[in-house]
Parts: sequence; C-alpha cells; structure tokens
Amino acid sequence: HQARLTAMTSQYRVNYHLRAHKRDSFIEFIKGLLLTPFVLHSLPQPTDEEDDQLSGTIIDPACAKQANAARFREIFASIEALVEEHRHFEATGIPTHSRLAKIVPNIGSFFTPLPLAQAFTRIDSKNRISARKHVPPSFNDVRRILNMAQLMAIAPRLRLVTFDGDMTLYDDGQNFEADSDLTRLLVSLLQRGIAVAIVTAAGYGTDAPKYEARLSGLLHGFAEAQLDAKAVGRFYVLGGECNFLFGCTSQYRLTSLHNEEPNVSELHMWTDLQAMQLLDVAEHELRDCIERMAIDARVIRKPRAVGMVPQTQLTREQLDECALSAQVAVLRFQGTPRAQPGDAPIPFCAFNGGSDCWVDIGNKLIGVRIIQELVASPEDATLHVGDQFLSTGNDISTRSACCTCWIINPLETRDMLTDLVSLLPSE
Repeated sequence: HQARLTAMTSQYRVNYHLRAHKRDSFIEFIKGLLLTPFVLHSLPQPTDEEDDQLSGTIIDPACAKQANAARFREIFASIEALVEEHRHFEATGIPTHSRLAKIVPNIGSFFTPLPLAQAFTRIDSKNRISARKHVPPSFNDVRRILNMAQLMAIAPRLRLVTFDGDMTLYDDGQNFEADSDLTRLLVSLLQRGIAVAIVTAAGYGTDAPKYEARLSGLLHGFAEAQLDAKAVGRFYVLGGECNFLFGCTSQYRLTSLHNEEPNVSELHMWTDLQAMQLLDVAEHELRDCIERMAIDARVIRKPRAVGMVPQTQLTREQLDECALSAQVAVLRFQGTPRAQPGDAPIPFCAFNGGSDCWVDIGNKLIGVRIIQELVASPEDATLHVGDQFLSTGNDISTRSACCTCWIINPLETRDMLTDLVSLLPSE
C-alpha cells in the first residue's frame, strides 16, 4: 500500500507540474471554494415517486436555486474581502503578507476593487449557474464572473482599452471583417473619449499598409461612422508586441509614430546585436523542437521575432512544448533560468499562438505601458482584453500594467464590450 501511495503521489506531482502552465491559480482556488456547497447542497431531483419517498423530502427547484445562489454569493463576497485585504497589504509594500497571497502565492496585483458578489448575481441571472444540479461552477464560469467584476469596477474611470488581435477581435489569422459587430462598439468607445489600441504580436515592421489590410473592416467602419479627427486620434496600433507604433489620420489611414514613441526605458535596454543573438538561440531551439517531434513546419525570421509555422495542425501540447522549450533556452542564455520572460535582461515573449509558436523581442507589458504613457492613462483606468493569459500566452504579462479581461473568442469580446458600454457613465 505504501509503495502504491508513493507511486500515486509521484504521479500526481508529475501531472501537476506538467499541467501547471495550463492553470490559473486564482481561478482554480475560487473553483475549489464553489465546489463544496455544490457537492453538499445541489442534490439532483428524485427521479420517481419511490425515490422521493426514500429521500424523505421534496425539493422545490426554485427554493434550491435561491439557496445555491445565496451560498455562492457569500463565497464571492468573502473572496472580494480577501482581494481588498491584499490591495491594502500591497499599498503598504508587503503584499506577500496577505491571506490571499499565502493561499495563492503567485497572485498578482489588483488595480481596482472587484465587486465579485454583484458580478456573480449578474452572470447568474444570465447563465443560471445556481440552477445547475449536475455541473458545478466551471473555469469559464469563474472567468466570466471575474471579467464582469472588473468591468463594473473600471467603467466609471476608464480611459484606455487595449486589445489583442487574433482570437480577440477576429479569428486566428484572419482580418477584421467589415460587417463585424465589434466595429460599432469600438466606435462608441472612441466617441466617448476613451482611447483604443490594438496591441498585437503581428509584426510587419513600419509597413502601415500591411496593418491596414488586417484592419480594413475596422478602418472602413470609422469612415462610415464619420469619426472626427479627435476621435480617430485616440486610436493606435502597436505591432510586434511593442515594437511598431501607428496612429490613425483623419483620412482613416495608419501612420507610423516611430519618431513620437515615448521614452519607455525598457525599449532602449538592448542593441540590435543583442536582439539578434537572443533570436539565434530561440531559432535553434525551435528547430530542435521540429526535429525531435518530427514536425512539418517552416521557421520564419523577422528583425524582432522568430516563429515556427506548422504546415499541418498541431496539438496544443506540441505548441506548448515549443513555447516552453524556447522560453527556457532564452532564459538560460540570458543567465536567468528561474526568472520570468518579462524580468529577463532583454524582455521577450515566447508563446503558443494557437496555430503557431513565436518568440518576440519585448512583450505586451511594454506595449501597454507605451500606450498608457501616450494617453496618460493610469493602471486603474486601463483595461487589456485578450485570450492568452496562461503562462504560454502573450497577454499574461499585461497583468503587471493594468486591469484585464480574459476572453476566448471574438464573440465573447462582443458580449464583453456590450456589457462595458452599458456600464459606462452617461454622456
């Protein structure tokens, strides 16, 4: 029995570490809290009269739903208090002393309070989480509740919204379509005086027409809405994570702002030679992944990035392996094997792009900070929206610069923006 227990424990450890890059510790913590009342109280209805007599009780579905909702709401209110306590400890310079930090050691910063109990009530009224008897609150349920809480908190002070591109505003590898429902919502933000920026990994240097082709539907929507120069002047595109900055003219064309780029210190910490050496290491590791996993893929080298583009569809695990392998190799090359990519001497981003894998010089943390400086938007008035918030994604670094919303596709972005616009103060 002891040998079996040891084997099981070892296997658990292996599985846990192998799956750690697929988890969000805070969401997993919340899921665990919600599971207890679900297991204890969300009892299935008796299937027939005999089962009903054996149970000795008749369960009123409406009463059961209300009781479940009250229990879940109480849990979210408690988590809300933990978040506020963590914010207090962070403000005093000792965030690791909070109860939340002791439970979730890798918890980050919260730039606003999170009204989680209210957010749960709103999401539950739409998705009926508390009415379920067989399916407990899921990762996606908690993710949506966190998103709603963040929207409710930031709406009164919002100055800037930044967006990922692929799988956030448009499907992977596709362009922003002219008939996208998102156009109307983005136009509404700009008309309300809120700056909008697309911070994307797509890197075409300073070639504005290539970015215009990807965003042609949105730019056409600006023209149809007859946005004035002041409104379109609040729209930016930042390509290559943080390397190529563009603004929008009154003729709804993109123009390079390379000479107007803010003096963000992180962008001036490396030379072209250092960047080339780092990309050489990343390219060597990606080619090694291609060989040892027998992947049919081509390697693309750009001035500030290197990528592996498969010729056939790969599994998520294969792409994660490539991203993590490149990440570890570059960190070792920089002499910081235990650091995070954003903390390395030359910040970089190694990420699973969904259908490919890339290593970029810089990251979206720097990208968001560039736009924040341009429009004078503080952390608690900036919102970043993206789909890559796991450790192999390229949106996760933005959590150190601003508030975030984690979506999984453009339809969720549309729903999220619809909620956000409804929460904004009246004009």
